[in-house]
Amino acid sequence: MKRKEQIDQLKDMTVAELNDQADALKESLFRLKFRKTLGVGEVVKDIRREKKTLARVYTLLNNKKEAETTEASEAQA
Repeated sequence: MKRKEQIDQLKDMTVAELNDQADALKESLFRLKFRKTLGVGEVVKDIRREKKTLARVYTLLNNKKEAETTEASEAQA
């Protein structure tokens, strides 16, 4: 999947879906690191890709949480 398509898909997700995606990426990253330790195949590219995707997910989560708190504080004012 292209990076732009992936970012668009992640932006459409809810906070709960992003949390699930982050958990899945963490597990995938663990498995890839384990495979690297065992010396099974070339997984360095996959590890980098998963790390970057996880960082994108965390960034979107933080942005959505900040937007929610901003909306809540503006509603109270």
